[in-house]
Order: sequence, then structure tokens, then C-alpha cells
Amino acid sequence: QSCLGRQQLLPIIRQMQQLLKGQETRFAEGLRLMKSRLSSLHASLARATPEPPAASCPAPQAPANGKKFGTKYLVEHEVHFTCEPGFELLGSSTRTCQANGSWSGQEPRCAEISECSSSPCQNGGTCLEGLNHYKCLCPQQWTGATCQYQAQTAPPAWSVTDDPAFRRQPRCAQTEQAQHCSCEPGFHMSGTAANGLCQDLNECEVYKREGGPRLCAHACVNLPGSYRCACPGGYVLLGDGKSCEDIDECALSQDNCTRGTTCINTGGGFQCVSPQCPSPTGNVTYVKTSPFQCERNPCPMESRSCHQAPKTISFHYLPLPSKLLAPTPLFRMATAPGRAGPDSLRFGIASGGGGGRFVMQRSDRHTGELVLVQSLQGPQTIQVDVDMSEYLDRVFQAKHLSKITIFVSAYEF
Repeated sequence: QSCLGRQQLLPIIRQMQQLLKGQETRFAEGLRLMKSRLSSLHASLARATPEPPAASCPAPQAPANGKKFGTKYLVEHEVHFTCEPGFELLGSSTRTCQANGSWSGQEPRCAEISECSSSPCQNGGTCLEGLNHYKCLCPQQWTGATCQYQAQTAPPAWSVTDDPAFRRQPRCAQTEQAQHCSCEPGFHMSGTAANGLCQDLNECEVYKREGGPRLCAHACVNLPGSYRCACPGGYVLLGDGKSCEDIDECALSQDNCTRGTTCINTGGGFQCVSPQCPSPTGNVTYVKTSPFQCERNPCPMESRSCHQAPKTISFHYLPLPSKLLAPTPLFRMATAPGRAGPDSLRFGIASGGGGGRFVMQRSDRHTGELVLVQSLQGPQTIQVDVDMSEYLDRVFQAKHLSKITIFVSAYEF
């Protein structure tokens, strides 16, 4: 009986397996159909969604001879434009990025201002723009309306407030929201929004007041929207536009030294010198052997004082800037190379080293150096005498004296 029961159950089990397999197949087909419909629905929604509006505008370029301010080019953001000194802005000084991806207003350009376009200022003068006129700011060697006359006066100190060349009308542009006004570089807005005026920013005073970097080695001259450096008389401005260099009047034959004198160049000027030998004293007499050296005449054998007097006296002239850093070697004394004679030397300051400003020290066996050990404030002239004594087997042989004149300039360059 049990065997017969199993045979009756087998067909029922097979029917149930087939039923489950069919339901599984229909479920999988339903999932595939649902996924296909979802994909079609997403595609139709993507086609129906409109494109978003432009989020930014193309990067604008600064006009030639001008500058652009503003680095964000998104919708509703603004950029501003200015021109360099000597140029005026044509077009829009302010442009706004619009929702359609374009900039408002007209493309700006910088046109040269006509008053100075003909370069009326001569001999290196700077042309200053005014209201329907120009003015020439002349180098210190020139004067006149167009710097046409040579002069020796320093450049005038221009007043920022009294001279119309140091004022500009602001560049304004009207947008949908409000009016925007701006000034050229080197100017700042003064007054109210309704009657504002661009006033020159005096860079010379700003840097002096704020303790910023030193703009000029000597004098700073304010210009409309800028500045320039000036040097004192006897100096020329270097190519960096900041430093001053001494003019060598002697080398350029710009001195007025008379015959019998020698021109010595100094900081900012020159000196005419004519060194003289000491007057005869007892048996000690000198003869001038060159413009800058005296030699003692032969001494009587019995005259000890004559033998102790300097055998040679030489004259030297040193120009120095003010406040030179110390210690600094200034002058050297030495025996002639290969010369037979003394086996030892002694160096010293004969006079003029008071206050401990100088020391005389040995740099090697045959050389002594005069060293500046305290900074000197100019202008002043200092006389320092140094000597070198020769010894042979510890016996004094001769003395040589160098008379040094130091011309300390009023300036640190």
C-alpha cells in the first residue's frame, strides 16, 4: 500500500513544480517590462525640461592702455574699466553680466588725451593734463613754459589742491539699478555721489606717512595719478627712476678751477685744491716734486730734528657719502714692492683721529690701513694725517706723512 501511495503523489508534485516555474517566469517578465517603462518615462521628462539660463558671461579684456577690475563673470556681477594717465575712457566704465550671457553697455577703449599728444614739453619735461590746457613739469636743469630754458633751480613743489591738473572728472555709467562712478588709478573720489571729483592721491605723502617702502633716494615729486623722483644739484637720476648718482664735474670739465689748482670731485660738487709744502723750519725744507707730493731736502749730518721730520709728504682727497657704514677701510700706506731697506714698519695717526672716529692698523707686514670706525654725518670736511716710520735693526730710518682730506657729502648716496 505504501508503494501505491507514492506513485499517486508523484504527478501532483510535478504539477506544482510546473506551476511555480510558470509564476517565476511571469514575475521576471513583469520586472523587465516595468524597468523599460521607467526608462522611457525618464527620457521623455529629460526632453521636456528646458535648458537652464546662462550662468556666466565670457571673460572681458582690459582695453589697450587701460586696466580692468573685477574677476567674477557670473550673472549680476560687474567689471570696471579705467585708463592710464594720458588716456580717456570711451565706452562703458562699468559693465554688468546679463542673464542672456552678454555684457551690458559698450566695449570700452582708451583714447589718448589731445592736450599732450603733441609732446610740447622739451628736454625731458613731463606734460601735465589740465582742463583744456597743459603744463610742463621740468627737470631741475630746465625752466620755462615748455622747459626750453636752461636753469639751475630745483623743480617747483606743485600743489595738489590748487592746480586743476591734479583733478579729474569721474567716469560714470548708468545701469538699471544705479549710477556707478570710478576714478583713474592714482586718484580717489572726493565729495558726494552727486558732485564727486577725482582728486590726485599724493603717493609721496602716503608712503611717508604710512612708513612704507622708500619711493625715492632723495626727493619725491607728486604727479597727477603718479609720482617721480628728483635728485639734488650735482646728481643725476639713474635708470631705475629712484637712485641718484654723483656727477663728476671734473671729468666733464664742468668746474671753474683756475690755473694752478686741481679739481677734486666730491659728492654733489667739486673742490679746487692747491696743496702746498710746509714752510722752512730751521734746517727742514721741502721741495714740491709733483702736484700732490713734497720731498725733504737733504739734512745736515748733525741735525737730529731734520732727520726726524717726514722725508716725504703726500696729499690725498677722499669723497665719502654721509652715514657710511663702519668699519670701512679708507686709505692704505705701504713701502714700494721689492724695495731694499727697512726690516720693520710702524703706522700711526699723526693728527685728526680725535673722538675715536679712525684707527690705523696693520693689514700685512708692509701695509697699514686707515679704517673708519664711526659713521660720519655730512656735510663736513675732515683732515686726518697718518704716518709710516721705517726701522732697520730697530734703529729709526725715515718717516713718511700722508695728509688725507675727507669730503663728507650731505647725502647718503
